[in-house]
Amino acid sequence: MQDFTIHLPTKVFFGRQSESKIGSTLQDAGYKKALIHYGKGSVVSNGLLQRIITYLVDAGIDYVELGGVEPNPKIELVQEGVELAKQESVDIVVAVGGGSVIDSAKGICLAIANGQDTVYMLKHNIKPTKRFPLAVVLTISAAGSEMSSSHVITDPNTKRKRGLGSDLLRPDFAFMNPELTYTVGPYQTACGIVDTMMHTLERYFTTDVDTELTDRLAEGLLTAVKNAGYAVMKNPEDYEARATLMWASSVSHNGITGCGKTTFFPAHKLEHDISGLFDHVSHGAGLAVVFPAWAKYMYRYDVRKFAQLAVRVWGIDMDYDHPERTALLGIEALQTYFDFLGMPRTLTKLGVPKESWNQLASMTTDQDSIRIKSYVPLTSKEILEIYALAD
Repeated sequence: MQDFTIHLPTKVFFGRQSESKIGSTLQDAGYKKALIHYGKGSVVSNGLLQRIITYLVDAGIDYVELGGVEPNPKIELVQEGVELAKQESVDIVVAVGGGSVIDSAKGICLAIANGQDTVYMLKHNIKPTKRFPLAVVLTISAAGSEMSSSHVITDPNTKRKRGLGSDLLRPDFAFMNPELTYTVGPYQTACGIVDTMMHTLERYFTTDVDTELTDRLAEGLLTAVKNAGYAVMKNPEDYEARATLMWASSVSHNGITGCGKTTFFPAHKLEHDISGLFDHVSHGAGLAVVFPAWAKYMYRYDVRKFAQLAVRVWGIDMDYDHPERTALLGIEALQTYFDFLGMPRTLTKLGVPKESWNQLASMTTDQDSIRIKSYVPLTSKEILEIYALAD
């Protein structure tokens, strides 16, 4: 097990009507004015935004609003939010939504605190030295941004989707009511399940050994998510299943399932450029295509670990004479589960034409000037071979 440091400062309010505590919580913390950041309108139409405003106003907290966050959030809205926050002298950002809204809010906080343009910081991997307060009212179980140290944003000028990690980006407060996810449709629910599983799987498959406790935590989370996925697709208002998925989204990406390991997230890096170039691609759906292809390419470098997952999570009998068969059956079981969720299997089904593969590989490797860390380093050549397995 590798040495590690983990810092989880987010105060979580979990359960029914947890969002109703936001006013008193921010009041007790001394905040006076919030920038409420949200998406394209669902929080308006279902009344959640107005409830959040009422909770804040009743607690004596002033506010301004900025809606319009899109999936794969864009830098222009972040820059607009920075200017609005400065003009209005807000002292906390409140994100009401899912991963895209939270990432956009993190971009606003990043720029305000550090006095630099967010895209510039991401492009040059400039780590923040200061933080700006952030509270989250979560409405989708998926990205885990409500407790994570990561932040991803898209620059539409370059079509590049890039991330930055720092503990200074972890939210101060997360209000997590599983009932708020009842109205999330089957496709977005499925994308969220995939994203949650991927945040754990990308930490699970590493070159590290002797990580039994962390592996068991990951396997337990994956099993719980798998079962909750079956349940919620049958009954969207299954509270326990929705609660499992919501808590799993946080635990999968807050660092717990990576303790003692060195992680690289190669499939995420490949997918980010797919959904950056093709804006219609949901992150979870992209990962449902890319990750199994990456696994088929890489399993031979860690047959033991891939077979272990197949046995412990998917219930496949171990073939001790041919463990590679067990490993491949595990990858197929994952894909079959994604089929059940309604996820695409191929890049073609995802709407990513073969003619774009070279451009995507070049974007990911910055014209082959960098290699993506994995079991074996990925250049454009290896990435194109993975794409072939994904089609």
